[in-house]
Amino acid sequence: MHIRPLVSEDRYRLTEIWRAAVEATHDFLTVADIDYYEPLVRDSYLPAVEVWVAEDAQGALTGFIGLSENKVEMLFVDPAVKGQGIGRALLDHAHSLKGRLDVDVNEQNPLAVGFYLKYGFIQTGRSETDGEGKPFPIIHLAQPQTCS
Repeated sequence: MHIRPLVSEDRYRLTEIWRAAVEATHDFLTVADIDYYEPLVRDSYLPAVEVWVAEDAQGALTGFIGLSENKVEMLFVDPAVKGQGIGRALLDHAHSLKGRLDVDVNEQNPLAVGFYLKYGFIQTGRSETDGEGKPFPIIHLAQPQTCS
């Protein structure tokens, strides 16, 4: 696996990875919700953050992480390769760049919450709505100050 910065040609493939990952893990979202967010991810959210992509030995994109300073704004892995350490490698890369990380996770996505807790994040708060004001509760997580 190789981690590299986003290039503009990656946006459509990353949006496909995002959609596949969301469809596999975000049971609380309807197709209409996913359709609503998809162009926002591609056209607004990806360009607004520092994105690093994971690619396999053949150069196929397998996942990505989006950062805003030390905050993980997005982390998605292609469900076809889930469980191969790609998410952890992307978090490790982000941590090596930024130090202590923060992240917000949909409460209704227990796999993601569990992933971050296993990685060492701790809960620091909760919001009733997501960043778009929709009724999807968010868990705020951070790495402890002692995390190195």
